[in-house]
Amino acid sequence: MIVQAELLVPHEIETALAEHSVVYLPLGSIEYHSRHLPIGLDGLNAHGVCVRAAERDGGIVLPTLYYGTGGGHTTYPWTIMATTQAPLAELLQTSLRRLAGFGVRVAVLFTGHFADEQLAMIDNVAAEWNASRSPLRVLALSVNRTDATVAPDHAGIFETTLLAAMWPGRVRLDQLPTITDAPAADPVGATGYDHRHDPEHPLWGVMGPDPRTGDLSRADALLDHIVAWTCRQVDSFLATPSTDSS
Repeated sequence: MIVQAELLVPHEIETALAEHSVVYLPLGSIEYHSRHLPIGLDGLNAHGVCVRAAERDGGIVLPTLYYGTGGGHTTYPWTIMATTQAPLAELLQTSLRRLAGFGVRVAVLFTGHFADEQLAMIDNVAAEWNASRSPLRVLALSVNRTDATVAPDHAGIFETTLLAAMWPGRVRLDQLPTITDAPAADPVGATGYDHRHDPEHPLWGVMGPDPRTGDLSRADALLDHIVAWTCRQVDSFLATPSTDSS
């Protein structure tokens, strides 16, 4: 079953939305994720989750918006970010107006980039839209807001494991020094990960648990858990009556 909107012809879209009137809008970023992960990781993870949710529960998935905003990596190599929320919010609002005109019931903003600025942006867009009392309702979700047992991070065990479930060939742990060569990557007594902003650090840009110590055999279970959580959020949102009394 094809759920990616760019691959569907109009009657296929109409059939899919007649059965389950949900459109997913995945969001990501172009952002450095250390030496072992692709710069499009956030969007790849968001898109992968949305596609699997739509395949499991119905709906269609629009192409990923790869421009994000915010976070601590904006000056890193191969990172291209919007400097404010404004252009992203405008694009989302334009998309929502069109989806409303098509009669869609629910639009899901699902971001794989979860900097505070990005989360605030999708929350604000959803809140402002829903306050307009449009028949289209908007649900803002994020990969870091799921109830997964693996804690969210940037380029650490969580993001590495999730990507491995969908794009195993794009996880290149061999590009990091081995634990044998760099067994104590963090200073003794260090709290947090600010020291990993140092380009000389063997885990430069990794803001989370050392991905070299992760268990990639957990990848499929992590992905399935997040997809199931996403489907539950969407189903619950659909089942909640709209506040529009007009």
